[in-house]
Amino acid sequence: MAETRIEAAAPTIPRRVALDAMGGDFAPREAVLGAIQAAREYGIGVLLVGPEATIRAEMAQHLTDGLDLEIVHTDEVIGMDEHPAEAIRAKKRNSMTLCHELVRDGQALGAVSAGNSGAVMAAALFTLRRIRGVDRPAFGGTFPAAGGKRTFVLDIGANTDSKPQWLVQFALMGSVYMRSVAGIGDPRVGLLANGEEETKGDQRTQEAHRLLAAVAPTAGINFVGNIEGRDVNAGTVDVVVCDGFVGNIVLKLSEGLGKMLLETIKRELTAGVISTLGAALAKPAFNRVRKQVDYEEYGGVPILGVNGVSIISHGSSKAKAIKNAIRVAFQAADAQLPQVIAEGMRQLGVVASTAPAASEAIDTP
Repeated sequence: MAETRIEAAAPTIPRRVALDAMGGDFAPREAVLGAIQAAREYGIGVLLVGPEATIRAEMAQHLTDGLDLEIVHTDEVIGMDEHPAEAIRAKKRNSMTLCHELVRDGQALGAVSAGNSGAVMAAALFTLRRIRGVDRPAFGGTFPAAGGKRTFVLDIGANTDSKPQWLVQFALMGSVYMRSVAGIGDPRVGLLANGEEETKGDQRTQEAHRLLAAVAPTAGINFVGNIEGRDVNAGTVDVVVCDGFVGNIVLKLSEGLGKMLLETIKRELTAGVISTLGAALAKPAFNRVRKQVDYEEYGGVPILGVNGVSIISHGSSKAKAIKNAIRVAFQAADAQLPQVIAEGMRQLGVVASTAPAASEAIDTP
């Protein structure tokens, strides 16, 4: 199979991504293997951050000749059970922070970690800082949708109790992501509620609807109104906005449902002689479906709203997910995602300051 090479838009952009080699349940083995696969298949250089001896021992088990792989040594690692902010402050040279410092200092395109998500967020905030005008950064996740489409949902866990104006900012950041990274010209943005009517949802959702309706036409947001849970995978919208509490439930429910359906289909296809013969014929189609719902294909989710590219992978990520997370980081940097979001936030601030319906609730820079 021919290798897929990702070409940068400009030669001045470094072709390297910083990877937390100690992040995740299967680190460093799977992290190192994912880095090697990304370097080999995509031509992306990887800075592996962590204990040098440990990383080198893993690399020695694979052929790495000619690959752009470099180790950035540190002995400090943050565990999955540590308090995020306290650990970041106590361990100044932890692998997560060093990854983001490499991004901040222009030595890497983006940072990737499958470690403690709260600590990754803290490292991104402390090191890269928020984009001006962004009240709270958000986690955005890609979900499979009908017709082979993709739906981008945010927030999926960074903010469990969001204010209405934050949801407006999420709408803008999600729209920018789908336009600049996914290549969708005018992404349709829906607000997740328990009904399509603008009066549906709790008080926060209703206020967010009012704000979005007021600023969307002049802020570059194609707001289509409220959508329901069934619309997430229907392909009728490109961006779904919700608070992190609801979004995380949507994420975990989707992962569990996808896994259950795949296991059920596989079990039924091998339940008897005739169905097993049919399964052999259906295998290519089954593999295509599995690829669409497999989170490892997406690699990781971006932290939107910080001054740099930061990608969080699932804690149970194997090499395939790490490899694809590195690809996602490269693509986000290549699309200049933080810069485009910053411009969008400037425009949103101008609109908010001149729109009577939204001026009371949206904080301008």
